[in-house]
Amino acid sequence: MRHGKKFNHLGRKSAHRKAMLSNMACSLIEHKRINTTVAKARELKKFVEPLITRSKEDSTHNRRVVFRYLQDKNAVTELFREVSVKVGDRPGGYTRIIKTGNRLGDNADMAMIELVDFNELYTNEKSTSSKKKSTRRAGKKVEAAPAAEEAPAKEVENSADVDTNEAGEEAKGE
Repeated sequence: MRHGKKFNHLGRKSAHRKAMLSNMACSLIEHKRINTTVAKARELKKFVEPLITRSKEDSTHNRRVVFRYLQDKNAVTELFREVSVKVGDRPGGYTRIIKTGNRLGDNADMAMIELVDFNELYTNEKSTSSKKKSTRRAGKKVEAAPAAEEAPAKEVENSADVDTNEAGEEAKGE
């Protein structure tokens, strides 16, 4: 009976599963995104997000706890130096799973798992969209300002026309 065994065993013994998740987490930290199956991506998300949360506070204890799971000194160093700096203000949700279709060989559901703050496409789109909004608003204000400037200019032109008309009438009268 499997009472209380709710996580996905991924068809592996516990030692193999732990080693696989550790290797996948190291690859994710190093490359910022990896392609895998949806089931492995979901388990990896559960595995790596608490480690990223630990990396926000750089202490000897947190480094040792993270190293116990990752077993890779370079991955731990990169996690505490680069990744924790980018996700410092994020309260959670450090990874994103994007489904990419089915694998040709066995028709398994495939997905790409990535670190959210390192995807330049999404971060650039968000920043440019906010810039576009501010540009449009500024554009409306700029349009309103020249309209206000044009009104006195027309009055000046009209007064100049009146002056020329008066001058023309005076010339006719003489």
